[in-house]
Parts: sequence; structure tokens; C-alpha cells
Amino acid sequence: MNAANRLLYGAIMVLAVVVAWLLLRRRQIKLDLDFHQRSGLAYAGFVGAMLGAKVPFLLEADWESLTNGTLWLSDGKTILGGIFGGYLAVEITKWMMGVHQKTGDSFAIPLAAAFAIGRLACFFAGCCYGTATELPWGCDFPLAQDPPGTHRHPTQLYEVAFHSSAIFILWVAERRNWLVHQRLKAYLMAYLIFRFVTEWIRPEPIIAAGLTGYQIACMVLWILLAALWVRDRPPPTGSSSNDLAS
Repeated sequence: MNAANRLLYGAIMVLAVVVAWLLLRRRQIKLDLDFHQRSGLAYAGFVGAMLGAKVPFLLEADWESLTNGTLWLSDGKTILGGIFGGYLAVEITKWMMGVHQKTGDSFAIPLAAAFAIGRLACFFAGCCYGTATELPWGCDFPLAQDPPGTHRHPTQLYEVAFHSSAIFILWVAERRNWLVHQRLKAYLMAYLIFRFVTEWIRPEPIIAAGLTGYQIACMVLWILLAALWVRDRPPPTGSSSNDLAS
């Protein structure tokens, strides 16, 4: 990645964080939490996402890259690790702070916005591309070092379309008070299905049973979220809530 692309990538990523922060702040004001609790959960989500996004690269890193900072400042990140690193960090922080209120729904739209903007950064930087295609919207990605005339699926833009659509659907659900306590999980479960399917057009190595590591992770995480969904289902005779929750 050249200097200009790296600068653009960084600027768009900063924009993604700022937009997500503003959207989250607006939603968390409606929660029955004080300023320190809201700030703590927001920071926990951010730090957990940053660390989680690096997990696959940590497994392959050597000691030198871990200690000299090159691993942490490099471009490699995974959205799956980021999502669930942030999710886990928020849950741990809630436990440590004694917060029992459901808070996840307040993160749904901010997350979708962050990932929609962040994937634009990936597209302009030329990373996270798909496999070769002859479809008319295929793009040339120099980082792939393909022979001249080779075009690849712009999987980054497919993700932009997914997350942008999710923002609209989540906004409607929020306005109509649908899926209370479940909106974040619904979004993440839908994304896991989307990611599982689009792995077929990503140049990722097959790990087992004809599946990539990301597809296996998608299945495991989907099952965990489904279990949380069942746990958080409201009782049939329970009263509805207007709180933003997960």
C-alpha cells in the first residue's frame, strides 16, 4: 500500500470511528446508565474490537513483531474478530461495573455504520478483495499482483451494501420497537450468514471439510448467538420494553 492510499485508509477509518461514536452516544443517552458507565462500555467496545481484529494475526506473529509494535500498527485486521472482541469486552466490562441493563441494541446501528465506512477504506486501499471474476463490475486490485486484465470481486463493496442495508433495517426496527433485546444479535447473525456465503468468492485457504477458517468461525459464532437469542427471548406474557437493549 503506497503512502497516499495508506493516508486515505487511515482517514476513512478515523471517520468510521467518529461516526460510530456519535451514533452510539446518541443511543446510550436513552439508557439508564450514568456518564462513566456509558463511557466505560463505549471504550471497552472500541478496545475489544481493536484487539479482537488482531487475534488471527497474533497466532501467526513472532516475538519481535509483538514487542516492537509492528504487528499492532500493521494493516492486517479481521472484522469477525473485531465484532466479537468488542462484544466480549463490553460484556466483561458490564460485569465488572455491575451493569445489569441490556445495552447491545444501542451498538447495532453504530457498528453497522462503522463497518460500512470501514469497508470503503478497504476498497480504496485495495485490500480484502475477492477472487477473480469476469462480471462487468470486477475491479483491478494491484495488491493482488495479478496478470494484466485480471479483475476480482469487489467484496469490500458487497460488504458496504450489506451493512448499509442493515442500517436501514435496524433503524426501522428501532423506530417501530421491533426485536427489543435482539437487534444486535439479529444483525450479527445476518452478517455471519452473509460472510459465510461470500467466503466462496474470497481467496482464503481451505482449512477442513471444504471450508475456510472464517466459515468455521461463522458457524461456531452463529450457534453461540442463537443460544443467546433463546436466552433473551421475552416471556410470552411479559410486557414490552422501550429501552435500547441486546
